[in-house]
Amino acid sequence: MADITEVEFIWKNGELIPWAEATTHVLSHSLHYGSGVFEGIRCYKDPDSEKSFIFRLRDHMERLARSCKIAQIDLPYTVDELCDATVEVIRANKLPSCYIRPLVYRGYGVMGVDPTGAPTDVIIAVWPWDAYLGPDALENGVSVGISSWRQRSVNAIPPAMKSTASYMNSILAKMEAKAHGYAEAIMLNEAGMVCEGTGENLFIVRSGVLSTPPISDGVLEGITRDTVLCLADDLEIPALEESLTRSDLYIADEVFMTGSAAELTPIGSIDERVIGKPGEITRQLQERFFAVAYGKVEEYLDWLTEI
Repeated sequence: MADITEVEFIWKNGELIPWAEATTHVLSHSLHYGSGVFEGIRCYKDPDSEKSFIFRLRDHMERLARSCKIAQIDLPYTVDELCDATVEVIRANKLPSCYIRPLVYRGYGVMGVDPTGAPTDVIIAVWPWDAYLGPDALENGVSVGISSWRQRSVNAIPPAMKSTASYMNSILAKMEAKAHGYAEAIMLNEAGMVCEGTGENLFIVRSGVLSTPPISDGVLEGITRDTVLCLADDLEIPALEESLTRSDLYIADEVFMTGSAAELTPIGSIDERVIGKPGEITRQLQERFFAVAYGKVEEYLDWLTEI
C-alpha cells in the first residue's frame, strides 16, 4: 500500500476540477451508510511502443452501471460518457500509466438509512500507483493468512455489486492479516469454502489444472479473473470453476491472486505452509496478461482503450 500521489485534476459530475477542490460534505449519505459503488481500473504504458492503454475500460464501466442498478442508485451518465470522461481526465493529467477510481455515491441532502432524495455524485480520479502488494510481489510472491473474518453472504450484500459497504469486512481482514505479519488475507464464505482476498479473486494450480471458486460461492465477478480464464484457454491450460476448501490451498502447487490493483500476484505461503516460488503456469499467465495489457496481442486489442 502507498500514499496517494496527487495530480492536477479529478473529473466530478461532468467537469474537470482541481484536485484540492474535489470535496464532499461531511453529512453526505454515503459517508455515513456506505451507499456508494466503485471500480478499480488500470492504464498501462507499453515500455516498447510508448503507447498507453486503459485495460477493459468498457467492461469496468458496465459493471459500475450494474452495481448502480442493484443498489438502486440513479446513474446520470451513460457507459459511453463515463469511458470518455476517463480518457479526458487521464489526458488532462498527462499520465502515461495510472490507477483509475470511478465512484458513484449518494451525496448531501438527506440523513437516515433511507437514501430517497439524496443526490448522486460521480467522480473519476486517477493517480500513479505501482504494484498493489509491494514492489517485489509480482516477481516473488507474498505471504497470506486465512482470516477469522468471513466474506459477506450473497443475501446480505450481493457480491455482484462492488459497493463501498462491501469492504468493511475486507478492511477488518486486511488489518488482522497485517497484524499477523501477512501481506494479505484470504476469506472463507459463511459455508467455510474459499471465497476471495480482501480485494482479489483467487486461483490455485494442482497437477497442471487451474481452479478458481465459482461466482455462486460469493466472489466478485472479477474482470481480471475473467481475463485469466480467457488467457488460460489461449494457453491450453485446463481451467475449472469449482468450490475449494482451505486444505486445497495448503496443498496446491501454485496459488495466485488477481485484481485490477493486484494484477496477477503469486502467493508464496498460506498460514506458514510454503507454496514456493511462482510456478510455471503462474508465470505463463503473468506474461500473457501483461502482453495483452501492453497491446501486443492482436486478438485482444478490443479490450484496450488507447490514450
